[in-house]
Amino acid sequence: MVQRHMETLPAWCGTSVDLGPSERLTDLLLVEGLTDLQQKQHDFVQIEVTKGSRNVSKKIPLEKLFLPLSKFSIPPRISVTIGVSGIGKSTLVKRFVHSWAKGEIGKGFVFVSPLTFRELNSYDKLSAERLIRLASPHLTELSFLAIGASKTLLILDGLDEFRTTLDFSDTVVCTDVRKEIQVDSLITNIIRGNLLRDVSIWITSRPTATSQIPGGLVDRMTEIQGFGYAEIKDFLDRILVENQNLSDCVMDQLKANRSLYVMCTVPAFCWICGSSIGYFLKSADQSPEMLVVPKTLSEIYSYYFKMALSGDWQGKPKEVPRIEQVVNNSRKAMSCLGRLAFYSLIKRKYVFHEQDMKAYSVDLSSLHISLCNRLLLKEETSFSTIYYFPHLTFQEFLAATYYYAASKRGLFDLFVESGMSWPKLGFLNHFKNAVQKSLQSEDGHLDLFVRFLAGLLSPQVNKALSDWLLVRDEHHSYRNHVVAHLQSLLGTEQTISCRTVNLMRCLHEIQHTELAASIEEAMKNENLAGMLTPVNCSALAYLLQTSEVCAEEANLSSCLTYHTFQSLLPQLLYCSNLRLDNNQFKDNAMDLLGSVLSGKDCQIQKISLADNKIGNKGAKALARSLMVNRSLMSLDLRSNAIGPQGAKALADSLKINQYLLLLNLQNNTIKEDGTKFLAEALVNNHTLMTLHLQKNAVGPQGSKKIAEALKQNWTLKELILSSNCVGDAGSVALAEGLKVNCTLLTLDLQSNSISDVGVTALTRALCANKGLTSLNLRENSISREGAREMAGSLRANSTLRHLDLAANLLHDEGVQAIAQALKENQALASLHLQWNFIQCKAAKALSHALQVNKSLATLDLQENAIGDEGASALASALRVNSTLTDLYLQAALIGEGGARALGEALATNKSLATLDLRGNAIGPAGAKALANALKVNCALRRLNLQENTLGMDGAICIATALTGSHSLSYINLQGNQIGEAGAKVIADAIRTKVPSCVVKM
Repeated sequence: MVQRHMETLPAWCGTSVDLGPSERLTDLLLVEGLTDLQQKQHDFVQIEVTKGSRNVSKKIPLEKLFLPLSKFSIPPRISVTIGVSGIGKSTLVKRFVHSWAKGEIGKGFVFVSPLTFRELNSYDKLSAERLIRLASPHLTELSFLAIGASKTLLILDGLDEFRTTLDFSDTVVCTDVRKEIQVDSLITNIIRGNLLRDVSIWITSRPTATSQIPGGLVDRMTEIQGFGYAEIKDFLDRILVENQNLSDCVMDQLKANRSLYVMCTVPAFCWICGSSIGYFLKSADQSPEMLVVPKTLSEIYSYYFKMALSGDWQGKPKEVPRIEQVVNNSRKAMSCLGRLAFYSLIKRKYVFHEQDMKAYSVDLSSLHISLCNRLLLKEETSFSTIYYFPHLTFQEFLAATYYYAASKRGLFDLFVESGMSWPKLGFLNHFKNAVQKSLQSEDGHLDLFVRFLAGLLSPQVNKALSDWLLVRDEHHSYRNHVVAHLQSLLGTEQTISCRTVNLMRCLHEIQHTELAASIEEAMKNENLAGMLTPVNCSALAYLLQTSEVCAEEANLSSCLTYHTFQSLLPQLLYCSNLRLDNNQFKDNAMDLLGSVLSGKDCQIQKISLADNKIGNKGAKALARSLMVNRSLMSLDLRSNAIGPQGAKALADSLKINQYLLLLNLQNNTIKEDGTKFLAEALVNNHTLMTLHLQKNAVGPQGSKKIAEALKQNWTLKELILSSNCVGDAGSVALAEGLKVNCTLLTLDLQSNSISDVGVTALTRALCANKGLTSLNLRENSISREGAREMAGSLRANSTLRHLDLAANLLHDEGVQAIAQALKENQALASLHLQWNFIQCKAAKALSHALQVNKSLATLDLQENAIGDEGASALASALRVNSTLTDLYLQAALIGEGGARALGEALATNKSLATLDLRGNAIGPAGAKALANALKVNCALRRLNLQENTLGMDGAICIATALTGSHSLSYINLQGNQIGEAGAKVIADAIRTKVPSCVVKM
């Protein structure tokens, strides 16, 4: 019995299913129920808004889909897999069934019985027993199902295609497997467990239809992933298999159009889009660079339908012997098919029977076979023949073409199929009615229909479908009126919904982009302040979803008021990186933002709220949302006066939140008390990696609390404590923490009144610490003695790579000690010694060290009086050193002699990429020496000679040397008395062979 059943399953799967490997179908996303977006919005809107991805970190292999997640849990009885239309739900089911029949997967099931909701539409009443026999005709004994829990799997594919809505609130309980009841009632009883309790159930559906099932009845919900970049490319190669160059051209076009590329994460749309653009490029006489390639959905579908109507498929000869006859036949058939599509769409009907075809006079025989097979699919079931469109968007596009044609001659409301309605005359009135219907739709199921309807007024769509489905140039008489109407509807809502954004998408389909373009330009220039009227806010909401400007970061700084922020809130939910600095936001705005961050739909990963006025109340509102938020990874609250109580609220949230990676609380006066709360949180938090606490009056006591936390925290990587009066006592405490902690990588103690006592403790900790890679002690009170202690630690430490000792009191003796240590240390990569009263003795010591050291890449000696003698010493090192890449000698009293020595060294050096000589006095002679080096040097990338009294002669020497090929990408000659006219000539000369070189004059 089982063997006979398994032998029949390959036939159920069909021969068209692609059985090749696909990672996205072998690993499903494990999700915790539906988001609001999935429950209330059109499939395409879901993809557009989320950019084709969802913040879900957990995946489950297909072979473990029906197994317990842990040894303490039980297998799921009701499993639901969701995915937008065309993502591959039925393909997934067929893959599973095919693999199970071959014994490769689902080995815990003795019996797998697949059935589609399309098949169930043929029945009014069924019993549970008869349902199983439909799915498994060879099953002779129903008792076989009760061998044990989870031994039998019943698959119900495509709930979204079920003709009846499931009503769990008003279902009569049925426990008799032989009793025939309404099919919808049968399904609800099975899901509730009243029937087939020992059978595992797997349901697939589009997200909106899944919302019919109460979440409490679903044991496991998974979601199918869309295509990634490599899969889109591979898929295009497969559908355009005979022309690899064409496939590459299509991919290039998609990468240039972010909106279409995002939609191509859905395989069905990728097929439509790839075929359409491929057909357009193949048919065009010009090169792709000269063409206006389809960019909107309406254009994509118009060329797809033109390709279908003309029978011109990839790799297929044209099947049209007489074009006039085909056009006439196609017009009539497409009109009838469009009428079926429209009235079924408004009834939410997606599967049709023979009686439907007859009711709408659809005669498929009038269409040539190629077109018929691609626009309407036919499926034979045991009870009847059913028809359906290959993808939901086909139905929506055909519905729009019908409505467009019918509205020009319709006298009454076209949405009323039969019966009386108020008269409606003319296309514009019917268009307004369609838009109004879409705005009233709670789940946006008419959004794409209206978008297509508007798109039919696009010049390129009219050109593509003229003489097929549209009248040539007819759109001119309607277009301006439609644009005016759509714009009149913008800005009428208090909050901008997806319906409003869809109006902007309608304008885009018509190719009216002026409004969006003006706002986008203002965003690029950071000039939105004062522009955000209600209408412009609608355009901004649209751009947040579509613009490349917002792709990396949505910068809304210095332009939002409380009310504009409130209106944009529903659309900000889906921005990954949000910058809201300097908007004068107070705690009430944080209440709004907190509600967004608390939502299940939230996709915000990074927020900057610097320089606002949220105070401790605003911080508390954000903290409450962080307790439930699972998307935010970076929160910047610089300069917001949150105080100790705000810090406490955030600390409490960090004890629960395990997603936030970066928290910036710079300049918030959290003081020692606030620091104590955060330290307590660090003991429990296991995810925060970066904590910025500079300028917060942390003090010695706060530092001690942080130090104690470091002894128990193993995840924090970067701790910024600059400008906090840490002092020696705090430094000693932190040193004790570093002796235990081996995971902190960066410690910033700039400007903290640390003397030799504090630095001695830190250096001794460095001898034991094996984790710290960056230490900033800039602007403290470290003297020669402290430098000697640091030198001792550098001999023992092998992990520290970045050390900043700028603006201390090291003098020559201190730097000489450090230089001696560098002869042994082979780990340090950057050393900053700016403004340390260093003279030529220290420079000579460093020169000797550089001739031995093989690790140091950056040396900063700015604002130290090393003079020509010191510069010459460093030049000697450059002749042999091959690791130093950046040398900073700003304001180091270097003159002609030092410049000449450096020039001679550069003639042979092959590693130095940056040389900064700002604020010296090398003069024309020094410039000439450097110029001679530039003629042969191929390593230097950045040269700064600002304010060096070069004069015109010196600048010309540099420019002449660079008129040939050179390696510089940046040169600064400002402040050298060159003059405006001379500056232009010199800049042009330098860029002769390297146009990309940045020349500052």
